[in-house]
Amino acid sequence: MVRAEARGPVLLVTLDRPEKRNAVNEEMTLALDAAFDRLDDDPGLRVGVLAAQGPFFCAGTDLRTGAGPHTKRGGMYGVIKRRRTKPLVAAVGGPALGGGFELVLAADLVVAARTAWFALPETTRGRVPAAGGLFRAPDRLPRNVALELMLTAGRIEAERAHRLGLVNRLVDADEVLPSALALALATCVSAPEAVAQLFAGLRAVSDGADEVGWRSTHEAMTTLRGSGDRAEGNAAFEERRAPRWVPDDAVRRVVLGEPRTRRTE
Repeated sequence: MVRAEARGPVLLVTLDRPEKRNAVNEEMTLALDAAFDRLDDDPGLRVGVLAAQGPFFCAGTDLRTGAGPHTKRGGMYGVIKRRRTKPLVAAVGGPALGGGFELVLAADLVVAARTAWFALPETTRGRVPAAGGLFRAPDRLPRNVALELMLTAGRIEAERAHRLGLVNRLVDADEVLPSALALALATCVSAPEAVAQLFAGLRAVSDGADEVGWRSTHEAMTTLRGSGDRAEGNAAFEERRAPRWVPDDAVRRVVLGEPRTRRTE
C-alpha cells in the first residue's frame, strides 16, 4: 500500500492503494511513518518525494476503517506533524482532497499535473479539516480562497493553485514524477547542515502559530464529535446522499428567493 525506494539521495515514497483512491488506513499510516523515519535517520538521504499510484493523489482518511493512531514522530498519517530537517516534495498527479490535500500542505514544495485539483470537503461531513488544513490552507493560499474551499466544498484547480503560489511547478501529467524528482535533486546543491538549520529557523517562526492552530483544531473536532451534524454527515456518507442540514425547501427560499411551499388543506 506504500512503497519506499531510495534513488540516490532521494527517497521516493508512493501511496499505492489506487482502488481506494489512496485513502489512508492504519497500514498505510504505519508504512508512511516508517518511510519518513528512514528519511529522517539516514544521512545518505537528503530529500523526500511523496507520490501516488493511479488517477487520484489521495482522498484522505479511509472513512470506513479510519487512518489508525497518530504516530509518535509523525502524528496523523505518520507525516502531518513531523518535525523534518529535510525537504519534502509532493508529486500531485491527480485530485488531492481532504486529508490528501493536507498531505500536500505538509510538504515544502509541490509539483502538480495541470489536471490535478485540491479540496477540503470536511464540513460536508460535519467535521473540520483535522490534519492541519484548518490553518495551513489559509497560510498557503489567500485566506478568502481557503475559506471558500472549506465553506462550500469547492475545489481549486492546479493551474489556479499555481498562480496563487501553492504549486511550485505545473506540468503535464506524465511529467509530474520526473519533475518532482528533478526538483528534489535540485535541493541537494545546498549543504545538509544549512538545510537543517533553515528548517529549524522556519519552525522557530511558525511553532507558536502552529500550536494555536492545532489547539483550535482539537477543540473544534472535540465539539463536533458528539454533534448531530457529525452523525448526519456520517449517515449521508454511508447512504451516498447529500447531508440534510436544513430542509430543502428552506434552502430554496433563503438562497434562491423562492416562495414558501403552500400547504394543501
